[in-house]
Amino acid sequence: MKSYKDPSFQERVGRAADAKQKALDHFRSKPPLDEEVVADRRAARLRRDDAEAERRAARKAQGQAAREAKAAQAAKGAAVAPPATEEERKRARDARYAARKSRK
Repeated sequence: MKSYKDPSFQERVGRAADAKQKALDHFRSKPPLDEEVVADRRAARLRRDDAEAERRAARKAQGQAAREAKAAQAAKGAAVAPPATEEERKRARDARYAARKSRK
């Protein structure tokens, strides 16, 4: 025997349809966007896009300049520092430890 709290399939389908219709009505009741607001948003987006393009171009130019400088340095025949000896590495490590200890 069914209890009075147990809704039938038809009742559940009806409630779901009502909820769906209510959501659609709520969505459709929103006022349309103002044309001035839309134009302002579009202009702001274009300004952001232009600024981003400028930043990208600046980064690209900076990277290109760095690559050219590195190539010029290599072409010039700059001497590469010889690898540090074990004693030099130990002194550098000790200096880093001492600096860190003095900060605390």
